[in-house]
Amino acid sequence: MHDASRNTPHNSAYIASIACVVPPGSTDQAFAAELVRKHFGPGLTPRSLGLIRATFSHPSIRKRHFAIDDPACIMNESPDQQIARFTGKSIELAGQAVTRALEQAGVSAQEVTGLVVNTCTGYICPGISTYLMERLGLSRSIRVYDMVGSGCGGAIPNLQVAESMLKTNGGGVVVSVAVEICSSVFRMGNDLDLILSNALFGDGAAAAVLVREPAGLELVASAGRYVPEQRDAIRFVHKEGQLHNQLSLRLPELVKKCAAEVVADLLAQHDLKTDDISHWALHTGGEKIINAVRDGIGIPEERLRATREILAEYGNMSSPTVLFVLKDILQNGISAGEWCVMLAYGAGLSAHACLLRKTG
Repeated sequence: MHDASRNTPHNSAYIASIACVVPPGSTDQAFAAELVRKHFGPGLTPRSLGLIRATFSHPSIRKRHFAIDDPACIMNESPDQQIARFTGKSIELAGQAVTRALEQAGVSAQEVTGLVVNTCTGYICPGISTYLMERLGLSRSIRVYDMVGSGCGGAIPNLQVAESMLKTNGGGVVVSVAVEICSSVFRMGNDLDLILSNALFGDGAAAAVLVREPAGLELVASAGRYVPEQRDAIRFVHKEGQLHNQLSLRLPELVKKCAAEVVADLLAQHDLKTDDISHWALHTGGEKIINAVRDGIGIPEERLRATREILAEYGNMSSPTVLFVLKDILQNGISAGEWCVMLAYGAGLSAHACLLRKTG
């Protein structure tokens, strides 16, 4: 079992709070499907129209949130309008998430010594971090980093960087932020990849406040596993200067193997078994991905309630999603000393996991 002496308050980092934010507007799946058919129906094949009916009516997702006043406008945006919306909405949602997380942790903006922001659905230079620094009144001398290209699994590498910053600085407060405006990369056509993506992804942001004093969840260990030769299984590709999501039909089996390996690596660090883990915060991914990961690791179905509930209410928001799941687990009760594994997967192909323990 875990040797407590290996992680004392002196060398540990803690997630003191998590805040999750979505745009106020939501769209149920039936309405979203009708929008797609209305705007693109004449250019779609009968096969594509059938796939739209099947994917948008799947019971695993009830609704999703989009960072736009009128969801129909997503269908007609130019590339310039999309990146402008990404810029404005990513800063807005991320700013709200950070503000709420700091309030929940009882920390002022002036106490923040580091900020790490990750996204994959838009690229701006300078990055989102500098906008947040200005918007939130953070010190102009704090350390800030912008991470891109990690896809749906990005929140955990983000936390790893934030943890390292916290320990290197010898204290203070570091904020980890994951934000995605998936609707800003909306494309439509007869590609199965695009149909699946349009039935799955939504917008959202999440922020976590990391501190050195015991509070909330202890970051006990983390692990990552990369399979770069399978990068084409899940990635963005450029077509005519625009991002298109690419998803392989083999993705569930590929993720199943990679996720099982990274969890095995993680638990082995502390001589833990799957049965020792009371709580599992899995990235939603989609119904087939969740089922594959469950079976590959051997997670009891009853411990996936939070993952399935977040999928149903928000869809897949890419990188922030796993923090939504973790927040749900915390809100529904986790006892002092209980273990939790947070697990996310995506572009790379990669899988990342954190071993967490609730403080007393």
